Amino acid sequence: MSGRGKSNASVLAGSGKARSKGKSRSMRAGLQFPVSRVHRHLRKGSYSERVAGGSPVYLAAVLE
Repeated sequence: MSGRGKSNASVLAGSGKARSKGKSRSMRAGLQFPVSRVHRHLRKGSYSERVAGGSPVYLAAVLE
């Protein structure tokens, strides 16, 4: 069984940590303006085919 590493179940079972709630991107960036909503509108609009991850964070900060 060499080369397989640890199984995921044993790592999760032995850790003893409770699963925490997710943190929104707005909270991570320290913004009040919704970063996810800005990202959604950038993707839905006809601006470009792909939108980078930092673009909605920067735009939300500018709009705020």
